[in-house]
Amino acid sequence: MAGIPTLMTGRHTPVEIPVEIAVQPWFYDHRFGGRAVLPAVETLLLMAEQTARRHPDCTVRIMEQARFPKFLPLPAGASTIHTTLTIETRADGSLQTAFASRVRLKACTQVQIHGEVIFPASREQQAPAEPEPAPLTGAAGEIEVNRIYRELVPFGPGYRSLQGNLQLFAGGAVGRLTAPAKTPVERTAYTLLGSPFPLDGALHAACVCGQRIADFIPFPVGFDRRVVNRPTESGADYRTQVELISQSTDELRFNLWIYQDDGEICETVTGLRMRDVSRGKLKPPAWIRS
Repeated sequence: MAGIPTLMTGRHTPVEIPVEIAVQPWFYDHRFGGRAVLPAVETLLLMAEQTARRHPDCTVRIMEQARFPKFLPLPAGASTIHTTLTIETRADGSLQTAFASRVRLKACTQVQIHGEVIFPASREQQAPAEPEPAPLTGAAGEIEVNRIYRELVPFGPGYRSLQGNLQLFAGGAVGRLTAPAKTPVERTAYTLLGSPFPLDGALHAACVCGQRIADFIPFPVGFDRRVVNRPTESGADYRTQVELISQSTDELRFNLWIYQDDGEICETVTGLRMRDVSRGKLKPPAWIRS
């Protein structure tokens, strides 16, 4: 497998596919620690798009055991980035897809994995039953989104998906999302999974919740399952609810929902894992605890 380190354990030989990413200008609005990085939602789109192209019978609207081990930095002024996608058929027929790039170090070239996910074997497979969002209790105030994007999630305008005020509760948050009107590049993956911006905004809401209770900036490193029931549409508005389900010293876990005003659930993410990927370098502002 050309030396790519993965967690894959299937019986079939993995297929390695070179993939060239067209870097869009708005990608540079997604930043962490002062540098532009490819969003996890774009990584999911890429893996779904390439897997569906080669395995049209699988369902990419159900994702399991996702992980995001390393950021993919975006070089300033880059128009394309050369990456690799590896697809392995597992013993049960499901597909495990990994997304990686090669990084030049002083003495060698190192392969880094940026995303990994499992897609079920058949498009006919029924989506597993997902929890319904219960009303949150213990109202704890609200934060205006301009302050969120200025002080808590310092992203540029391209990824400011939260709108209005984020309503805070003891164990979660509720907010409004928007999917920008059609971008200059409309990809096949948008038809498969919907616009990536609402999910990114829901992750921002979880990040804000995490900063209220943890002494670090929580960033998504994986999730147990994502189910897309109805792809989000460009130019449309949605609601989100995020709920803390567990907390340990170095990890927070959430469930989150994206739904329409009439209550119809568009997608659900369960077991979202968020950790301190800055290794203690970035801390929440003191005011978020109050």
